[in-house]
This record gives sequence, structure tokens and C-alpha cells, in this order.
Amino acid sequence: MKVLVTGAAGFIGSHVCQVLLARGDTVVGLDNVNDYYDVSLKYARLERLNTHEQSDHFKFVKLDLADQASIESLFSEEKFDRVVNLAAQAGVRYSIENPRAYIDSNIVGYLNILEGCRHNNVEHLVYASSSSVYGANETMPFSEHDNVDHPLSLYAASKKSNELMAHTYSHLYGLPTTGLRFFTVYGPWGRPDMALFLFTKAILAGEPINVFNYGKHRRDFTYIDDIVEGVVRIQDKVPNVAGVSEDGSPLYSIYNIGNNQPIELINLILLQLLRCH
Repeated sequence: MKVLVTGAAGFIGSHVCQVLLARGDTVVGLDNVNDYYDVSLKYARLERLNTHEQSDHFKFVKLDLADQASIESLFSEEKFDRVVNLAAQAGVRYSIENPRAYIDSNIVGYLNILEGCRHNNVEHLVYASSSSVYGANETMPFSEHDNVDHPLSLYAASKKSNELMAHTYSHLYGLPTTGLRFFTVYGPWGRPDMALFLFTKAILAGEPINVFNYGKHRRDFTYIDDIVEGVVRIQDKVPNVAGVSEDGSPLYSIYNIGNNQPIELINLILLQLLRCH
């Protein structure tokens, strides 16, 4: 298969590319390599893909999702079988200071991906949503059937918008779409702005750690390999033209991918302290 993976220089995207290449797929990796965090880390991830033994099946394209004309040309030229859209402007706090970055990437850019899939007979679009869509929802554990109409950040609102847009394209144009709500992904080559890396960096430097709500926040941390397995397995389950996949799931689906074992933040910090000393 030929697969487009957007966000290929990112944490999850680079790992997904590696797995697809290892099994023999042809992968086109797209990323704008923005400076939200250290770009050297992003290029280092790409280098790992370029040195892969299947590197002749990997092509990197530096491109912004919001560039409509270039995205149209890419889809027209490459004729992808499937698309895994992992590119997005990440971060909750960053959205307060830079709201337009989220509209450009997560809304306009996402629309360009949907249009590319629609007009080029893409078999299946798998896209990253987020657990942040649950927002003010207090029902536990979170379920895909819960109401998610109360996002608490523009980032969360953009991800909820992605789900609604995918639903519309599945309904109107018969485009098979599957959204995956990720729960706090961690692991090697992770994002340096994530809590696990921030805590570890502070511990090693002997600096204080900023802890809010006495560390009573509970988060569901999910290891990167589990997330990637979920992405690849879902991508392989292509709904058919009758409107359902072989197991009866519809053209449009949403799944939570999490560990289902929430841990209090203070316990995570204590665990890191033990590991670092």
C-alpha cells in the first residue's frame, strides 16, 4: 500500500512510519517541521526513517497542511491508498496565546486532507483526535458514547471539529473515516513539552517541579507502542462500500485508545524521582 502519514516528524507520526515501512508499505511522510518545540528533535526522528532498511519506500515532503494548492497536487500525484492524519498544532496552553495556529492547522489543514481523500478515492482516513474533547465531562470512565459538547480549550474544540467534519464527509461522500482519541502518550522520542519529560528534566537538574492541585490530577498514560499498534490495526480495517466494515462497524467511527489505568500526578513524580536516583 501507499500511505500518507501527516505529522511524520512528530512523536507518534514517526513511530507509525517506522512500523508501516518495516512491514513493506510505501510511506509518504508530510510535516511542516514548525518550531513549536526544538526542530532538531524532529529532524532526528526523520533521520531514523531515512536510514531504515526500507528507506527506498519512504519519501518526506516538507509541507504545511494549510497550503491548499500544494496538498491538492500531492494527492493528485501520489494517489494514496490510505491516509493517517497525525499532524496538528498540539498543546492546550499554547492555544490560549496562539489561537490562529490551531485554526490554520487543525481546521483549515484538516479540511484540505478531507478534500484530498474525497477527490482521490482514498480507501480509509484515520485521524488523531484527543481525550481533551471530553472537556468538562465528569462521567468516568470516558466512553465514546459520552456527550463531548463542552471542550475547555481551543485545541479540544478543534479536535471535536475534526470529528464532526469527518462524520459529514463519511455521510455525504461515503469516505470511510476513523477517529482515535489518544490519552497522554509517552515513550522514546517523545515531545519535550510533555509532563513526563518536564519532570525528568527538572529532577536531573535539581530544580523544583511545578505541581498544581497538590498533584491530585489523574491522567491515563499510554505507551507509544500501544498507540501505534492501534493506529496501524485500525488503518487496516477498511469499511466497505456497503457502509460497514467486515466486522459491522460503520463508515464513520470513533475509538478511545488509552491505558485505562489512571495515575495521580504526584505518584508519577515520585516514580520518576526513584528512577532518576
